[in-house]
Amino acid sequence: MTAPKVLPIKPSALAELFGRPKPVIGVIHLRALPGAPRYDGSSVRAIYAEAAADARTLAEGGIDGIIVENASDLPFSRPEDIGPETVAALTAACLEVRAAVSTPIGITCVANGVIPALAVAKAVGARWVRANQWVNAYVANEGFMNGPAPRALRYRAAIGAQDVRIFADVHVKFGAHAITADRSVTEQSTDAEWFDADVLIATGARTGSPTQVGEVEQVRAGTNLPVIIGSGLDADQVPSLFAVADGAIVGQWLKRDGVWWNPVDPARVARLMTAVEKLRGAA
Repeated sequence: MTAPKVLPIKPSALAELFGRPKPVIGVIHLRALPGAPRYDGSSVRAIYAEAAADARTLAEGGIDGIIVENASDLPFSRPEDIGPETVAALTAACLEVRAAVSTPIGITCVANGVIPALAVAKAVGARWVRANQWVNAYVANEGFMNGPAPRALRYRAAIGAQDVRIFADVHVKFGAHAITADRSVTEQSTDAEWFDADVLIATGARTGSPTQVGEVEQVRAGTNLPVIIGSGLDADQVPSLFAVADGAIVGQWLKRDGVWWNPVDPARVARLMTAVEKLRGAA
């Protein structure tokens, strides 16, 4: 099946950013930052040091990219309620990560804080941001969530950050999609390309939930953009999922005991990247 051509086909953002096939992006889940309900008042320097330690473990294990996320700021603020304290702390954490490793980094500012993430990316030299909802809308844990593409791309242009790429989820996890149920996942994939995303993401139902091969195929059928896995990849799934996907974001499985708030486990990183390198070598 040939994907609709809704915009001129652009060079692969994955090739531009990583320069190798099937890139793997590890996730740094930051501890709760100032302003978040679960922030315990501890030293922010300790939070940043933990992030830098995770970054070094990921980089030493051969991970191709790192995405930094304010994952512990639960319950997540809606995009319009994300405060300057979150942007400031996320920026500081990313600067520590940048100082620790040379691996390309990206930003996730939850929930769906694409514009704050673009601001952080511009400040720290990050190369991409993740948008959990880019076009259309869905009902998230935070309530009704609009796609921010029109405002976000105008903001990106206004701050001169056109080199920051947009990684956009399609049919994102943690969501109810009944309001777009008359549009297939494939059509929503085309919508994301039409609104100028650079890489599309297919996920399972929750953090750590396996992404199904069929979900990836539905997203791919609607787009000419690269499609990556956004949740649940482990070393055993690399052959089946990398047969249909162009790369992956891996968070929870790389952590000690497979628990997302634990530090990155170097043994798990090595096991995953061994599986990925075996597949790359066979290509």
